[in-house]
Amino acid sequence: MIGKILNNRYEIIEKIGEGGMAIVYKAKCHLLNRFVAIKVLRDEFTEDEQFIGKFRRESQAAASLSHPNILNIYDVGTEEVDNKKVHYIVMEYINGITLKEVIRNKGKLPADDVIRYSLQIAEALDHAHKNHIVHRDIKPHNIMITKDNRIKVTDFGIARAVTSSTVTTTSNVLGSVHYFSPEQARGGYTDEKSDIYSLGIVMYEMITGKVPYDGESPITVALKHIQEDIIPPSKLDINIPSNLENIIMKCVQKRQSDRYNNISELISDLKNIKSIDIKPLIDDDMESATRIIPAIDIKEDDIMESKSERSKKNINHKKKKSKKDGGGVVFLGILLAFVLVTSLFLGYAKLKEFLSIDEVIVPNIVGMKEDEARAKIEGLNLAFNVVDRVKNDEFEAGEVIHQSVEPNTTVKTGYPINVTISEGPDLVSVPPILNKTLAEAEEILKNSGLRIGTIDPGFSETVPKGSIMEQKPEPFTELAPGSRINIVISEGPEIVNVQMPNVVNKPIEEAKSMIIAAGLEVGDITPQPSNNVPKELVTWQSYEPGTTLESGTSVDLYISSGPEEINEPGNNEPGDNSDVEVPTTFTLTPFPDKEDTEIKIIRVQDGETKVVFHETRKLSDGIFTITLYGKVGARYDIFFDDIFQGSQTSVAP
Repeated sequence: MIGKILNNRYEIIEKIGEGGMAIVYKAKCHLLNRFVAIKVLRDEFTEDEQFIGKFRRESQAAASLSHPNILNIYDVGTEEVDNKKVHYIVMEYINGITLKEVIRNKGKLPADDVIRYSLQIAEALDHAHKNHIVHRDIKPHNIMITKDNRIKVTDFGIARAVTSSTVTTTSNVLGSVHYFSPEQARGGYTDEKSDIYSLGIVMYEMITGKVPYDGESPITVALKHIQEDIIPPSKLDINIPSNLENIIMKCVQKRQSDRYNNISELISDLKNIKSIDIKPLIDDDMESATRIIPAIDIKEDDIMESKSERSKKNINHKKKKSKKDGGGVVFLGILLAFVLVTSLFLGYAKLKEFLSIDEVIVPNIVGMKEDEARAKIEGLNLAFNVVDRVKNDEFEAGEVIHQSVEPNTTVKTGYPINVTISEGPDLVSVPPILNKTLAEAEEILKNSGLRIGTIDPGFSETVPKGSIMEQKPEPFTELAPGSRINIVISEGPEIVNVQMPNVVNKPIEEAKSMIIAAGLEVGDITPQPSNNVPKELVTWQSYEPGTTLESGTSVDLYISSGPEEINEPGNNEPGDNSDVEVPTTFTLTPFPDKEDTEIKIIRVQDGETKVVFHETRKLSDGIFTITLYGKVGARYDIFFDDIFQGSQTSVAP
């Protein structure tokens, strides 16, 4: 491609990069005298007409985006170079490096850089999502960093055209699978939240220097996205801020409904990251935990002094008592000794019975069924009292959810244990969400206390694309609050590719049958004079034999109306060809920037205006020729999408 000139305007100068689906060149735009980047599709993609169609549509949609953090797309085109079609995109040329190269060079980035880059990427995605474009391939390789440290996100709208087969097309595509969302890995329904997941993986790699999942093959990595939990970044580096980690972990939740609702919420958290506080989990047993009580500071001199004072007081007190009550003390001692001995020998049994108290340890009965808990408590000679029955989402009906005395507490026999029994969850009825969009369904379920579960795609002849065609459980099923509803979203009718048969030189009725049998539809049938083909035989078909088409595509035909009518001798003056119809050939090219072009040719002859050609041509048809018949001097006006393109006049042969 070096040295080639595309569209008589873009001169290829040098190769500057390549990926799994395209090669990128630096080029000079001679019209505007500036450098541009041109992405040329690899040969293996140019053979897939369905892919090419999606590629054009999505690239044209992406060209409508205008944001300082999105790489501008200037032009999309197709040109034949060295006898093969070249499909290309003309983009803004960036003098910088990819985010992947930055990570490889630095290992991992400072938190401030991670936040700054992530915010710019998120703002680019926000602009795209508001224009109904999902990137679907966010990865460091598709993110450029300019010399002034500005982020430029590339390949908007292109990834959507890539099928799952591209995962294993080349080794270069292996990079994408490290950033796939679980729904992409399993071929599920993808939306804006898929971009949020991929951005979370990119943030993870920036802050840790490595991707969370790796493996020997793309399939291995894809399965890890679906099945394995991500190791929190702080497990790899304890210095990673917890508030940044919290944002990353919310982005990379397996379920789409557990991630940020939209990219705007993520932007808000990134902008206010310093105010986000991740509070530690509080232990429910905090109140019963052992606590360390601070010691009271008492000096040793104070202790010695108090001992000395107490001793002096006790000696003085004893001296006074001995003088005053000496005889009384002796008598009292003898009396007490007598009582003690008598108690030991005569009342031992009664005294033992009086002093003895039966005690038991309260067991843990939370979570037990009511009958089982009652038997356990009453078996220990304790009282089992049900004080309340309440709705509870965590415990099944009939289970104990609370006991008044903590487990392992020692109490006297007969002590009452008050319990609360669960009546089961307060069930809610599943609302019908069929034929609703995903956003509408999420709102309806949220208002009912339910959530979206798995989201899968499906084909439907009756449900419009993007609407819900199936929900499980069924509507009006009763579920616990917070339950998830799995849905299937319509992709519209299933598109089947068929081959165009060869119907040229076939009788018109046989040609119709062959077209219908192939799964196609018969379009316009236009009679055209022919000196070589018998009347009622097909002389032309709008698609070449063997062309792969979507089922239901309309096929236009020309049929022979027999030889041209030639005026009888003598009806006109010699050399007068005014009534003879002559052929006029037209060479036409559809609009280069549109997928479909409606082409109409109007013939003005003898003061009469008539539409003699009316077809919609695809960009992939390229240049084509047609021949129409009219009298000498007839004028043909050519219109593309009802825009006048010029005129052509028939002349005598």
